[in-house]
Amino acid sequence: MNDISIPVHDIASDVGRIGGVLGSAGVGLEGGGVWGDVAHYLVEDGEAALRALETAGILGGQSRQVVLAALPADRPGALGIMMTALAAAEIRVHAQYSDHDNRKVFVVDDIEGARRALA
Repeated sequence: MNDISIPVHDIASDVGRIGGVLGSAGVGLEGGGVWGDVAHYLVEDGEAALRALETAGILGGQSRQVVLAALPADRPGALGIMMTALAAAEIRVHAQYSDHDNRKVFVVDDIEGARRALA
C-alpha cells in the first residue's frame, strides 16, 4: 500500500477534484485525510494514482510505501505505545492516520525499522 500526498489550497474544491480524478481512474481511497495544506490518501497503486493526477494537471504529488499496523481499538493508549516504540527506534514519522480497516497507516523514513519497532 502507498500513501499519496498532494498539496491543496482550497480543501473542498481541491479534494473534490482529486477524488473525482482518482475515482474516474479506478483508484480507490482506503483511508486518509487533509492536514494543513497537504492531502494524504492510502491507495493500492501510488504510481497509477500519481499518473491520473498528473494527466489531470494536478501536480506536486508524491507516493511513498507505508507501514500498516493493527490498532487494538479496545486498548486505551495503544496509539501512544506504537508512537513511543517508533520514537525509541528513531523512526521519523511523516504522517499517520487510520485506514478503513481500523489499521494505523505510518508514513516513515525507514519501513523495515518501523516494522521491527511495531512487531
